[in-house]
Amino acid sequence: MKIHTYEKLWLVASLVLIVGFIATITYGSVALGITMVGDEEPTIEPDEISDDERFGEPRVEQVGENEYEAYVIAQTFIFQPETIEVPADSEVTFYVTSRDVIHSFSVVGTNTNTMVIPGEISTLTVEFDEPDEYGIVCNEYCGDFHHTMEGQLHVVPEDEFDMTELAVEADDEVEIDDDATFEVAVENRQLEALETTVALEIGDETLEEDVTVDSQMTEETTFTVDSADLGEGDHDWTVTVDDYEESGTLTVAEDLEDEDGNEDGDEGDGGDDGDNETDEEGDTDE
Repeated sequence: MKIHTYEKLWLVASLVLIVGFIATITYGSVALGITMVGDEEPTIEPDEISDDERFGEPRVEQVGENEYEAYVIAQTFIFQPETIEVPADSEVTFYVTSRDVIHSFSVVGTNTNTMVIPGEISTLTVEFDEPDEYGIVCNEYCGDFHHTMEGQLHVVPEDEFDMTELAVEADDEVEIDDDATFEVAVENRQLEALETTVALEIGDETLEEDVTVDSQMTEETTFTVDSADLGEGDHDWTVTVDDYEESGTLTVAEDLEDEDGNEDGDEGDGGDDGDNETDEEGDTDE
């Protein structure tokens, strides 16, 4: 049987399209490292999310070599955390739940997309090979400001990624001759222990302390500064740990006012109250 030349061309084109479709589906489901949404996760009550050990603090944590987990909450009209940062050449499993209504978790420019239902935990595993920045949007209408519901996913170079958190609690003001206290907490969410230096700079003083923070732990350090050495006035301070920094201002005063506007040590109207009592007793005697 003789086949016309145009028929041969159509047959070849059809075969190429079929092979192309198969290759595209295979690449999207295998090569990108994306799995289907799992339903094996336990349910979670939306009003108990804040007390859940996984979602109480939305975050990214390391669970293995080049393996990370991201816990994300969707609610009108934000994602928590708003910015997710992970390293390149890593595998990330996203656990996403909703606090209120149905949302979606969609990473723009990829086929990472799942519906997020209150009471359910959606799970997706994605491989990120190269540094890049992606937007995160909600594709399920969730209210008047649905169009403003956005987040960010930053895939950063491995040598620029760390999981250190710095928090500082410090006095705003102290009386001269009193000590000013700076309580510093360093959290390490990496698998390996973190060896670093905590430094406090205030006035002409620099105080340092070497600390070791074990994996998934927090180490606390307290610095004490004699305000008399600083002198009266405002003094800017900075606490640094590696590339992290917190700053503020400490006020040193001769006398501090209490909440009623009286200087410490004053009794306010106490003396007048005593005089009034005396007068009343005198009137009674008369």
